[in-house]
Amino acid sequence: MVARVCTVAFQGIEAVPVDVQVMVAPGKMGMQIVGLPDKAVAESRERVQAALHASGLSMPPRKVTVNLAPADLPKEGSHYDLPIALGLMAALGAVPADALAGFVVLGELSLDGTIAPVAGALPAAIGANAVGKGIICPKACGPEAAWAGEEMEILAPFSLIAIANHFRGTQVLARPQAGVRQPAGSLPDLADIKGQESAKRALEVAAAGGHNLLMCGPPGSGKSMLAQRLPSILPALAPRELLEVSMIASVAGELADGKLSDRRPFRAPHHSASMAALVGGGLRVRPGEASLAHHGVLFLDELPEFTPAVLDSLRQPVETGECVIARANHRVSYPARFQLVAAMNPCRCGKAGEPGHQCARGPRCQTDYQARISGPLLDRIDLRIEVPAVTASDLIAPSRAEASADVAKRVAQAREIQAARFAALGQAGIGINARCTPALVETIAAPDEAGMALLRDASEKLGFTARAFHRVLKVARTLADLDGQETVARIHLAEAISYRMASEKMVLAA
Repeated sequence: MVARVCTVAFQGIEAVPVDVQVMVAPGKMGMQIVGLPDKAVAESRERVQAALHASGLSMPPRKVTVNLAPADLPKEGSHYDLPIALGLMAALGAVPADALAGFVVLGELSLDGTIAPVAGALPAAIGANAVGKGIICPKACGPEAAWAGEEMEILAPFSLIAIANHFRGTQVLARPQAGVRQPAGSLPDLADIKGQESAKRALEVAAAGGHNLLMCGPPGSGKSMLAQRLPSILPALAPRELLEVSMIASVAGELADGKLSDRRPFRAPHHSASMAALVGGGLRVRPGEASLAHHGVLFLDELPEFTPAVLDSLRQPVETGECVIARANHRVSYPARFQLVAAMNPCRCGKAGEPGHQCARGPRCQTDYQARISGPLLDRIDLRIEVPAVTASDLIAPSRAEASADVAKRVAQAREIQAARFAALGQAGIGINARCTPALVETIAAPDEAGMALLRDASEKLGFTARAFHRVLKVARTLADLDGQETVARIHLAEAISYRMASEKMVLAA
């Protein structure tokens, strides 16, 4: 007799169906697992045997063969334990085989028969719901799986005995409720920052249109403080965005207690991060920081200190919104539509351009340091601002700056205008100006005659690339949305060009 149980393998955030086939046949006692299992799957044999023994069942004195089909698809992870155990129990008659036909099963077994949480419960549940099946997952993953659908059947047992009793009718497992993670605390507020009004304005523009931002200034000028307060003025995740972000976090095993949060991700990797850590990869091709920042903010502090090859690996994700990890035997794609925010000192000593400071290396110190960032990467950054040192008068001033809540209202209004505009044009999937295509931005951000003349002159004098030209239009469109104006005027283009001018100087250094 061959018992069949459905489970999944993960390719990116996509759950690929896997058929677990268990056959008990005459032969030498033992269990053999085939179908390209990795080390964790191969070790399932010992965990399954111990868990069955702890649950009051013993291995049959026969040969047990477990096939994971399709056999040419690599199987990775410990979530195959539970489907293998239930398949074996079905083959032995401990659970009815037909009862498992309508479920996708995943979970890791402990030696005492309890079921440990695993990564990927949410995408597995969404995939199961798409084909009209329920899901059996660990109890700790139940609140996460419940987000896949209100009508789908979800069983979240604590142990093998609990699931066996449920199918025998001696114990009923209640459907878990979708879990919501409560905020750990309030986000840092813009009101804490004294001075830096120009930087706060650029931060508001970046938040309103989802634009990439680079801040350059001496140590202690408040660059990191400004970046950390960007999430406080961003709107909460929309339901669709929430599921996309949570699916990536689920595959990465970063959903605490299976509960979801509508706060936008804010990832700030150290400058020693490797390429695999930033864009994804490794032995099991896990999502990197860029994907974990999907629909959120990726903050790179001390930008030139990152390895140049690591920084250049962000060129494609910034442009396309996805990280593609290609290997000889497979190809994995993770969503990575993040907002890049970076901070850097003007030179290695950090004081270039400051009054009264003279570097021993001269201008070369600044040129060499900024040249560590390639021109093509800088070309993809919409806003580049100088953040000067804060003066003593700013710090002593008793007045409190504008709070994040007030700025967030203007950002939300601007984003509502953008969403309505793109929906009217049949482009509801875009949402914000930063994701607008070049062809579309020339339509929605067509400037008036005076603005077009200014843009033409600036493009010729500053040598804008085609990408820079369109990104200036996107920023100008955002500035007009913040002002509530339908037409992009000369004043909007002038401000957008001013944010680009300092960046063009750095491109020449690179």
